[in-house]
This record gives sequence, structure tokens and C-alpha cells, in this order.
Amino acid sequence: MIRAFSELVNVQEKELENIMNYWIKNAVDEEKGGFVGSIDGRGLVKKDAPKGAILNGRILWSFSAAYNYSKNEKYLEMAHRAFEYLDKFFIDKKNGGVYWELDADGNPINTRKQAYAQGFAIYGLSEYYRACENERSLTLAQEIFWTIEKHYYDKEFGGYIEALSENWQAMDDMRLSAKEANEPKSMNTHLHILEPYTNLYRCWKNPILKKSIQKIIRVFLDHIVDTKTAHFNLLFSYDWTVKSSAISYGHDIEGSWLMAEAAEEIEDEALIKEVNEMAVRMVDATLEQGTDTDGSIFNEKEGTHLDTDKHWWPQAEAMVGYVNAWQITDDKKYLDEAEKVWNFIDLHIADRENGEWFWRVDAEGSPYMNEEKVGFWKCPYHNSRALIEVCTRLLK
Repeated sequence: MIRAFSELVNVQEKELENIMNYWIKNAVDEEKGGFVGSIDGRGLVKKDAPKGAILNGRILWSFSAAYNYSKNEKYLEMAHRAFEYLDKFFIDKKNGGVYWELDADGNPINTRKQAYAQGFAIYGLSEYYRACENERSLTLAQEIFWTIEKHYYDKEFGGYIEALSENWQAMDDMRLSAKEANEPKSMNTHLHILEPYTNLYRCWKNPILKKSIQKIIRVFLDHIVDTKTAHFNLLFSYDWTVKSSAISYGHDIEGSWLMAEAAEEIEDEALIKEVNEMAVRMVDATLEQGTDTDGSIFNEKEGTHLDTDKHWWPQAEAMVGYVNAWQITDDKKYLDEAEKVWNFIDLHIADRENGEWFWRVDAEGSPYMNEEKVGFWKCPYHNSRALIEVCTRLLK
């Protein structure tokens, strides 16, 4: 490592503060409650933009986690705000679960129940409970867990389907976003059910929850990871027939440490060993195939086409994936790679003029200024979490 652990921790703690302060200063919706739905790349707030469940669940998680790390009371105040808005507007009081999208005034405009969104509600609610032991928050997280298990779990082939209607009926179009093929199961949804289930288990040692976590990890090892290439397959039919060909380097390296975290949290020694071996293989595959000479992470590859843009979130997840691989192997080359990614973030991804991180930069490191700083998918969760995780792990 070029820098001592203490120096790198100090720099990343300062960056965490920068990010959270950006959201406090710019994203609070003083007029309509909660947080605004969109801020463009040049800082223009779109006051009438819809508000998404993903953004709001991630905001709740981020401020709760930042408070749990730093004990900064202003972060807890923002977490209170995020929880109150999610509870009041996103929770479906009649049918349970969370709506996908609201208008700027808090009225549901897309009532579909995406499993992915239910997962992020649990993630935010459980982290908020860890911050302040709000019993309503834990109860809601538990209720959504039971909802996922009841409505989304595939009893025949295992795993979870993508989406249902407002009152839990089947849907023809289950896509998470318009750019994806319409398949009933995805890597992405399973990753973001595993993640909140792990966090919920930290504050609720329920044996059924533990069993669910074990089954999801097994799904990853048996169906989602290609054991030959150590990359995730992305889309699947009900019976786990692969329906995609793209490689997402950010998801590979994010998944490597989230699977390891889950196995560690439930203290399943056999799974820990199996997952750790695969996690290192996945990190190595990303290093060999998905990394530029400066250490930054390419977006994805499909066939022979490599998308050489560098999105903000794979850079964040790569830092954690590399540090996790170092913890598993004690090989300091992974720490060097983590520092390379941080240096790239510091130079090209972090917006030192206007705050927060750019959505993406091109192969030369120039940002796309027309893309959101705040939006349905542009949230403080990937970058704040990476900084918290790296600092926590280096301070152990």
C-alpha cells in the first residue's frame, strides 16, 4: 500500500462526510416531504419528479448506516425523515409491501410490487432499527420478509420471481427496467434479497430467515455463478435456464463480498469456505478481464463488445470486493487494487466542484454531465456503503 491504513481511512471518512452533506444540502424536499426525486448532472432540482421506492429505501439505509458508523446526529435526523416518509407514503397499508413509484406529492402512480423494491425496504428499515431501535421499523421489515417468502418464493425450482401486481397477482411484464429482457428471475433481484436478509438477521435471529439466507446462497452457487468463468449469469427462466449472455463486472465484484458477508453473518462454516473460494475467483476474473490499466472497472461485456464506460457504482463495489479478497487470502495485491480504484474515484468519479459522484465517465475519464446526480437509480448507497465498509474493515 502506498498510503498507511490510517491515512486512507481519514481520506475516505472525509469523502463519506462530503457525500452525506451533499444529500442533506440538496436532496431534502422541504415542500412536499421526504427527498426530491431527481437532480440533474448540473445540479438542477426537478421538483415534480416522481419518487421511487429504490431511491427512498437506499436513502434510509445510507443515513442510518452513516449514523451507525459515525454517530453524527444530523445523519440520524435524516434517517428519521426518510423512515417517516417511507412509512407514510410507500407502505401499502391495505395489501402490504411497498409501491414501486409515487408522484412528487406522494400519491402512488405505479403500484406494482417488484421483489427488488421489497428487498431495499427491508435493507433500509433494518439498518434504521439498528440505528435507533424503532420497533415500528423492525415490525415493517419483518412483515415484508414474510411477504416475500409468501408471494415471491418459487416452491418448485427455488429462488424468487421478479414482480407481482399491487395485490400479489401474476404479471406478464416482470422486468426490473425497460432495458432488460422479460424473464421471471434475475441475479440482480436475488443479490438484493440476500443483502437485506443478511442485514435483517443482524437484528432478528429468526431460524426461518437464516434458512432463507442459506437457500439464497445455495442458489447463487448452484445456478447464478458460472463455475467455469466465475462470472454471474444475469437472467433466468423459472427452472434456471440461463437467458442472458452479458457479463456485469460491477455485479460480479459486489456479489463476491455480499455472498461472503451473508455466510459469515449466519455462521455457516461450510458455506463460508465454499463462498470465500468462489469470491476470490470472481474478484480475480474481474481483475483479469474487467479492469482497465488504471485499476478502474469497466461497465460490462456482451459477446465481443466491451462497454468501456466507468459507472460510479462498480468502482465503489470494487473497493470492497478487493478488501474482502485481501481479508480472505492475506494477499496484499488486493489492497493495492483497492487503492488504485480509490485513486480513480478521487480523480475522475467524485465531482469536486458540485459534490457527490458522477454517474459515469468515459474511457478517458470525462464525465457525462447530462446524467442524474439524484434519481430513481442514482442514490447514496453504493458509494457511502463502500466507504463505510472499507474503513470498517481496515480498522479491524
